[in-house]
Amino acid sequence: MNDENKSKEYFEIPVADTAMPAELLNEIPDFNDNFTVEMIIQKILTDDKQYDLSKIISAYEFAAKAHEGQTRSSGQAYIIHPLAVAYTLLELGMDTDTICAALLHDVVEDTPATLDDLKKRFGQDVAMLVDGVTKLGKIPLLNKEEQQAENIRKILLAMSQDIRVMIIKLADRLHNMRTLKYRPMDKQRKTALETMSVYAPIAHRLGIRAIKEELEDLSFRYLDPYAYKEIENILENKKEEREAFIEIIKSRIAQRFKSEEFAEPPEISGRVKSVYSIYKKVFVNHKNIDEIYDKYAVRIIVSSVAECYNVLGLIHDMFRPLPNRFKDYISTPKSNMYQSLHTTVLGKEGIPFEVQIRTWDMHETAEYGIAAHWKYKEGIRGKDKMEQRLAWVRQLIEAQQTSDDVEEIVRIIKSDLAPESIVVMTPKGASIDLPIHSTVIDFAYRIHTEIGHKTVGAKVDGRIVPLDYQLKTGQICEILTSKDPDKGPNRAWLNIVATNEARSKIRSWFKKERREENIIEGKQQLEAAFKKNHINLPEADYEEFLADDFNRHNCETLDDFYASIGYGGIPLSKIIPRLKDKYDKLYGNNNAQEPSVVPLVKPVNTGKNVIVLDQIDTLALKFAQCCNPLPGDDIIGFITRGYGISVHTKNCVNYKAALNRNNPEELARWCDITWTDNCNTTLQTSFEVTATDRVGLVFDISAVLMEARVPIVHSASRVLKNGNALFESTIVISSTEQLKNLFERLRKIKGVISVERSKI
Repeated sequence: MNDENKSKEYFEIPVADTAMPAELLNEIPDFNDNFTVEMIIQKILTDDKQYDLSKIISAYEFAAKAHEGQTRSSGQAYIIHPLAVAYTLLELGMDTDTICAALLHDVVEDTPATLDDLKKRFGQDVAMLVDGVTKLGKIPLLNKEEQQAENIRKILLAMSQDIRVMIIKLADRLHNMRTLKYRPMDKQRKTALETMSVYAPIAHRLGIRAIKEELEDLSFRYLDPYAYKEIENILENKKEEREAFIEIIKSRIAQRFKSEEFAEPPEISGRVKSVYSIYKKVFVNHKNIDEIYDKYAVRIIVSSVAECYNVLGLIHDMFRPLPNRFKDYISTPKSNMYQSLHTTVLGKEGIPFEVQIRTWDMHETAEYGIAAHWKYKEGIRGKDKMEQRLAWVRQLIEAQQTSDDVEEIVRIIKSDLAPESIVVMTPKGASIDLPIHSTVIDFAYRIHTEIGHKTVGAKVDGRIVPLDYQLKTGQICEILTSKDPDKGPNRAWLNIVATNEARSKIRSWFKKERREENIIEGKQQLEAAFKKNHINLPEADYEEFLADDFNRHNCETLDDFYASIGYGGIPLSKIIPRLKDKYDKLYGNNNAQEPSVVPLVKPVNTGKNVIVLDQIDTLALKFAQCCNPLPGDDIIGFITRGYGISVHTKNCVNYKAALNRNNPEELARWCDITWTDNCNTTLQTSFEVTATDRVGLVFDISAVLMEARVPIVHSASRVLKNGNALFESTIVISSTEQLKNLFERLRKIKGVISVERSKI
């Protein structure tokens, strides 16, 4: 599968409508977490790495005494948790101070022990690591998005100061996920979604494959338990067949290698893709499980790069390679420094399988990622490699600092930590790694800031392309630049680029070079947004009204605020809803300039019922829940007793019933009304999707709703007697045109039979 067709980001995986069903929750096995200090000691004694055993035992004794009497949700003694975290870090080969910090990582937060106590007993490094992990757990009382932003900001800062803090946190989260079944239902889903959204992508970028895959599988189990169970059953039913097939392939390859010369005998092993990896390819990309060519994989480890390519030739001689299924990650490593040759071939049985070929050094990087720096004592060369691996952390921090919006960091991590990426070549043959959906402008800024600023065009594979062209893996991109020294970026590029690196550099240029222009642009944008949302304030009142936002976005003056809007640091789409709510609370209907909150309809003089237009503001108005009218619907008004006008659609069953009854007194209470020309409100409506029942249907529907940025008030699904599935949802939407477009997208989902607005 090409990179550009890979699955959606982690963040688009919807949380299940209901909690983990009891029957599936009970099937989750208890993780064997009866860790003891003796297990830690035994692991240390059998490891080739040198550890300060006395210091580690001292840290354990300190933690055991501090946590004495405390228990976890499972009922076990609390000390089991730090022991489990320490054991995981020992498996990664981390150093003595990291193991000590793992044993002590909760004592400052959960016991009377202080950082000074740790510093005196175990040194500055251990105290610093514990402090870093502790700070990651303390989130101030903010709204949901700001809380997530602050959490991610702390993670990035901790990683930039000492990456070991994040590795400890990953091990901590891994054990918490292994024992998540003992937490309350709401905590299970919240923790699983956070793990899938933040911690699994970070583990991927750090290259720690084992932790990344286990975090994904454990999170997926709680986010979509039925899909997890179905894939698990498929894998279990074919376990013996799968294992036999892999053993046959390994035997054939080993037999062939006997006639070849190697510096050392190659190691041949087999594996099966993780449950979540299969899910992404089956359900997200609408594939049959038989279409997943790499669900079976054989890994071959040799001594040198030359032997890697030699083995590739032997494999292609033994088995028929499938077209377009070869990837050379040795010459073009992934962003997390992963290197390997991947090829998919067809065996005699007609079953496709993937072969991964790498050296031992590559294998260490693939399995342990950045942790290999400590596991294999990589000296000066290792320091350079670590700097290269952590360059993306600095880029993320720099990108976030150019934004004046505290919530920007959430979007940054969603795009820049996503595991999908592409590799594009320069005309001179250099490979550039970029997130999926990157444009030629992103490519230009990745090469050099000034090249990005002076970009006027681009050629891809020798053909001129527009600046919003999305690049694909393997393409050769040439950037065309202007010789004008005053040439700079275009504001419209902010809506084109996919990387936050490019976006931050564009903003920085406008922030530095065009302040006066930004102030004018920002003021015009703000005033237009205020006018559109009926926020009627004299400019003299702006500073007082925007005081909270000044603090939120680090602005000292109104001009600073205008300038930030002008260069894109403050997205108006984020702040206007909050400002509108604030305005309504402060002024409400007492402000003479403010129209009624719901002047959405106006009466039409048809001669039978006349309502004076200038009296509409004093008349209560509500929208009938029986038909949920939307702007664009043909509507009719019903004059209620004491509740003003109730707005119905002309297709409403209640209105049609009134016409059939033909009661003159009742008909006299119906009046013609229509939508105003400047209707800009949003209303709730309900719809039903009938489809062939299958696993992943709810996910596909939810994905369409999220892509359309439609707020979901309620959703539920059930199986009908005829075997089909019914998905029901109530959403917030602005018009029938928007609803029509949404329905068209829903009807394209595999298996959908019908999509209709709900009827009572």
